[in-house]
Amino acid sequence: MTGRPIRVLVVEDDPVAADAHARYVARTPGFALAAVAHSRAAALRALDAHAPVDLLLLDLHLPDGHGLQLCAALRAAGHGADVIAVTSARDLAVVRRAVSAGVVQYLLKPFGAAALGDRLRQYARYRADLDRPGQALGQDEVDRALALLRGTDRSSLPKGLAADTLDTLATALRTAPDGLSASTAAEATGVSRITARRYLEHLVTTGRATREPRYGQVGRPELGYRWKDA
Repeated sequence: MTGRPIRVLVVEDDPVAADAHARYVARTPGFALAAVAHSRAAALRALDAHAPVDLLLLDLHLPDGHGLQLCAALRAAGHGADVIAVTSARDLAVVRRAVSAGVVQYLLKPFGAAALGDRLRQYARYRADLDRPGQALGQDEVDRALALLRGTDRSSLPKGLAADTLDTLATALRTAPDGLSASTAAEATGVSRITARRYLEHLVTTGRATREPRYGQVGRPELGYRWKDA
């Protein structure tokens, strides 16, 4: 992920729901509220007025047209923002159309704050994994990125590793231009040195980081870790 937060446009015709979504986005680490729009026309204006917009939280039932029409319009206008549908529409045909329109996640109303938070964190992990230069190392890396988006990556982690902690360590390493040792990673993330090393070694094993010897205090060589594309 880039150094700036993920900017979100909330598109929701219900003022109470729009305010709730906006407040939750604003207080979620790594995200920033770009604007709130209550119609399709207002959303298109906001995409230009509040650029860049990275993500839309989109209700599909809007007063001036269907939300999927907005998806088509923003693609036609060259906007590359991703879309999470937040809707009461349960028709499977609509779900299929949403996938075809590029909707990356589909959240059914009514839902609680925890459900929305899970979707935002999944999306942030997906962005962090792909928002970097270079090419995929192989099919496994592409599959892992898509699994992060769908929230299915947890079962693939080795026993004893947690997805949220892995994401924290990966972000710290990705944003450290000179790399990190297990000790400095522990200090940056608040975990123990042994825990930090386990996660850093997992990043090396899965091809996302490299390991190299480095020297800290006199007589105490240690391993340094760098993000693969750093």
